[in-house]
Amino acid sequence: HVQLVESGGGSVQTGGSLRLTCAVSGDAGSQYCIVWFRQAPAKEREAVAGLLSSGATWVAPSMEGRFTIFQDNSKHMLYLQMNSLKPEDPAMYYCAANYGRSRCPTSWLEYVYRGQGTQVTVS
Repeated sequence: HVQLVESGGGSVQTGGSLRLTCAVSGDAGSQYCIVWFRQAPAKEREAVAGLLSSGATWVAPSMEGRFTIFQDNSKHMLYLQMNSLKPEDPAMYYCAANYGRSRCPTSWLEYVYRGQGTQVTVS
């Protein structure tokens, strides 16, 4: 059984930075995709960035150049480095994972393992 726990959220000023962490416990195989999502009030949940077990990563076009996704050597910690935060970035940020698949869906509903989220506020 896999569990995901997000942390690192908080309040920063516009232009500031935050690093979110997704702690992954359990093991469901060596092939996986882990994705960061976010959801602001009255908006749909959207995919922010994803990482495949192959090492390939992607970032949503609107966040490219500001957000970076990476994991540590243990592969049990996934990070989302967010720089140059803007007023449109505040949201609840979530991580989600699938195992045994070679692609990263951008729909939250397609993920088997999901975290509870961490709140990001930009003032």
